[in-house]
Amino acid sequence: MKKTTFLLTCVGAVLFLSGQIDQVQAVESRTGGAEIDLKRFKEEESVIRDPEHPEVQVDPGETPQTKGDLRIDFVPKLNFSTVMIPDKAAVFPVNAQLFHGDTGVRGNFIQVSDYRDDSTGWTLQVRQEQQFKHATKTGTELKGAVISLDQTWTNSIKDAKLSPSVSKEVIHMSNIGDTYNLAQAQPEKGSGTWSIIFGASKENKNGRPNTLEQRVDSSGKAIEDPIFKKPVFSNQAITLSVPKETEKEAGAYSTVLTWILAELP
Repeated sequence: MKKTTFLLTCVGAVLFLSGQIDQVQAVESRTGGAEIDLKRFKEEESVIRDPEHPEVQVDPGETPQTKGDLRIDFVPKLNFSTVMIPDKAAVFPVNAQLFHGDTGVRGNFIQVSDYRDDSTGWTLQVRQEQQFKHATKTGTELKGAVISLDQTWTNSIKDAKLSPSVSKEVIHMSNIGDTYNLAQAQPEKGSGTWSIIFGASKENKNGRPNTLEQRVDSSGKAIEDPIFKKPVFSNQAITLSVPKETEKEAGAYSTVLTWILAELP
C-alpha cells in the first residue's frame, strides 16, 4: 500500500541560563514567520477493510472497482444460493460475505473512499438493469421478483459524526431501471474510507442485531463455499422475494446491478 507521508519539522533555539545575573539589556529584536501547508492523507490504492473492524485489511476476492480520489473500492456479488422451486410466494435470503484468510463471515457491504482535498459530499445509488433472466431459456424470467435491502449501517476508522447517512427503511427495488439511494454524505462528511453494510454477524461489537445464519443441506450438513472453503451463511438483511404466480423454471437466473457513486456539487 503506497502512502504519502508529510513530516512537519520545527527548528528552534533554546538558551538556558543559570546563575546570578545583575542586569540584562535588550539591544534590538527582529520578527520572523512560520508557514505550514496541510494536506489530507490519501490512501491511493484500494484497500478493502473488514466492515465490522475497519482497522483490519481483508481479502474478499476479486471485485470491480472505480479509480480516483472518490471511488468505489468494493461491491458485493449477491448470490441467493440454490433453492427448491416453491409453489407459493417465497423470500430467499442472500449468501453473506465471506473472505479469504481468518476473517469471519460478515453482512454484505459496499466500500466507498473519498480522499479529495475538498470533500463536497457524495451519493451512492444502485439500479437493477433487468429482471432475473434464465441462463439458457430465452424469454424466461422471474416476473415480479424484488430485491430488498435492510438493516443498513455504516462503519469506518473515522469519527462517527462524519458518517454518511443511510436509509432506516427497507429499500425495495421493485421498479426495474429505477435508481435507489443507498447512502449520502453531506459536504465535509464521508471523507476517508466507509463501509455501507447490510446486516451484521453475531460477533459484531457495533450494537447491530445478528442477521446471519449458517446454511445446511437437506440432511442437516453444513454447506461449504467452493471458493473460500468455508461454511456458507445466509443474510436476512438482503432478500429476493418471488410471487406465487410467477412461473418458475428450474435453472440458474441472474440480473445486472449498477452501482453509482457521484460527487455532490
